[in-house]
Amino acid sequence: MAAAAFQPLDEFDYHRRLAAADGLALVLFSSAACATCRAAERLLPAAAPPGARLYKVDVQQSLALTRAFDLFHLPGLFLYRDGRYHARLDCQVAPATLHPAIDQALARPAEEEP
Repeated sequence: MAAAAFQPLDEFDYHRRLAAADGLALVLFSSAACATCRAAERLLPAAAPPGARLYKVDVQQSLALTRAFDLFHLPGLFLYRDGRYHARLDCQVAPATLHPAIDQALARPAEEEP
């Protein structure tokens, strides 16, 4: 099975597209200049739960959005479900750590975006 492709997001369509997304959505804020970001981008399609939509924000192209999310350390991974923000996920991008982190975040009520 082919890995899911990332859909690009920027500050002009971020909120509109995520609000319309059904099911789980994972948003990766990353930079091509960051080795850890490149690794996360490579690993996330296989580590994400089946059916999760994958989005990517290029922090070098979307500085305003990056600042709005107070990102100082990359990569940043954010979880949405049915268009509602749930949490920043601070875990390794591997099924054994990502899936429990998602389950824990979804067990709590949706949060306000940063």
